[in-house]
Amino acid sequence: MSYFLPENDPVLTAARGLALAHTGMIEVNTSPLYLRASAPHPDRGVGLVSGGGSGHEPLHTGLLGRGGLDAVCPGEIFASPHNRQIYEASVAAAKSDGVLHIVKNYTGDVINFQIAAERLRHDGIPVATVLVDDDLSTDSTDSATGRRGTAATVVVEKLLGAAADQGATLEELADLGRRIVSRSRSIAVAARAHTSPTTVSPAFTLSPDTLDYGVGIHGERGTCTIARPAVGDLVRRMTDDLLEALPEGPGEVLALVNGLGATTELELHSLSVLWNDELTSRSVRPVHVVAGTYTSALDMAGFSLTLTRLEEGWSDLWTAPTLTPLVLPRPALTPEHSAPAPQLPTDAPARTPRTDGSRTLLDRYALTVTQVRDNLTHLDQLVGDGDFGDNLAGGVRRAVKLADESTPDGMTALADAFLNDVGGTSGPLFGLLFQHLATASPSNDQPPSLAALADATEAGLAAIHRVGGARPGDCTLVDALAPAAEALAASAQDPAAEAPLTEAAQAAIRGALATASLRPRRGRASYVGDRALGVPDPGALAVALLFMALADIHEPATAPRLPAPGYITLH
Repeated sequence: MSYFLPENDPVLTAARGLALAHTGMIEVNTSPLYLRASAPHPDRGVGLVSGGGSGHEPLHTGLLGRGGLDAVCPGEIFASPHNRQIYEASVAAAKSDGVLHIVKNYTGDVINFQIAAERLRHDGIPVATVLVDDDLSTDSTDSATGRRGTAATVVVEKLLGAAADQGATLEELADLGRRIVSRSRSIAVAARAHTSPTTVSPAFTLSPDTLDYGVGIHGERGTCTIARPAVGDLVRRMTDDLLEALPEGPGEVLALVNGLGATTELELHSLSVLWNDELTSRSVRPVHVVAGTYTSALDMAGFSLTLTRLEEGWSDLWTAPTLTPLVLPRPALTPEHSAPAPQLPTDAPARTPRTDGSRTLLDRYALTVTQVRDNLTHLDQLVGDGDFGDNLAGGVRRAVKLADESTPDGMTALADAFLNDVGGTSGPLFGLLFQHLATASPSNDQPPSLAALADATEAGLAAIHRVGGARPGDCTLVDALAPAAEALAASAQDPAAEAPLTEAAQAAIRGALATASLRPRRGRASYVGDRALGVPDPGALAVALLFMALADIHEPATAPRLPAPGYITLH
């Protein structure tokens, strides 16, 4: 969020901060504002100058130094630099063979760089321009402006920086830059607009189930708003559009996954795998797959994909060394140097899934957790870190997979999944509970022995207490599990008990809902103190849901007394 910019001269302050972080690498000229590389490569005959509106960092300034740019002119946020900035930066950066301007295709940038170029020519300084126009969403014959310049600028600046260090002439660099641009295309999507530094509100609004397709890096709306698809389907659509727009040529490409400011590394690297698979399935070979935030739009939640169809030698320019604030990823191993994929034994026995009572429970619990995952996540966001719903759902999905492949019964699959593969605080604690409940699981569709289930529940409760220390009243899953264990133990001693599982589920529900009135003494919720009051513990609700599933399967006549899962988790 753009909440913490200084009130006065935020761009100048940020420029000084970048120089402070990279002492000896960057010099800041304050009037007019531009940044200059302190120690350019001695073999350069041409100075490289770029710039544009601020808010796209690390674009431009991140590539300032050896192997990159000689000078950068930052404008105000989303506004072009004025021509005097560009002119004086170019004079300072010019070498024996002149200066090359790398300009994103926006009207203000183009005009101001053109005026600066006229002034340089008047002074007898050779100058050429490379105009970056890679955004295919603005590729319309109806527009005289042409395509916008976006994330392909990173590719252009990196390749030209390496070529300049090798002594390329002004004409050679200009020609190379224009070829790179002609062989590069980008497309961007967003789920949330950037935060306006002026209003501290999103620049535009999108409903949670939609995306803007074809957004610009200055917060421009997309060319269309689409229903949010699965991520794989979105990457496939973007790939279709990119390959249709990209000039024909050899199959080798550089693939850049770029975050627009608020997209996490977790998302970007996941996208890079999906995109790599999508490209290779179409016989397009990504020589380099690069993921990170390189051309942002302040804090926009979105990403862009850029494809550059490589010519001979360009890959070497991409991997050439740099000394810049932005450190680009090392090249990936080529297939001939990659580690071989593990091979499964060909004589492995076939695994036949078993369907039994506890498998039925697993499937029912999996369905329930899927339905209420978002509710549980919301509750956890109010009192913790918001990961509980996904953690629980992920563990249950893993258990279903284990049960399908190898594990003898559903409850054992739950135990194995949560003990071995689910982290966080609650994951292994649920694993202990499932491990003990597995001892009471029948091998058919009959209900579990009441005495065995009561003993297993009590043993699971004791194990959770030994490991985590929680007691009833601490506002944890124990507050649902303890009353369920008590109800089962009482029913096991009462031969007349008619619906022991339904009663245990009711006890667990009451205990879970009662946690809303407790001040947490254990877990992350304990850190927020009284702010947790009024919010039931998500872990306790998950325990209640488990016993509700048990009752639903084995006591269908009395289970309808229980509330719907969505109701008890909706707060």
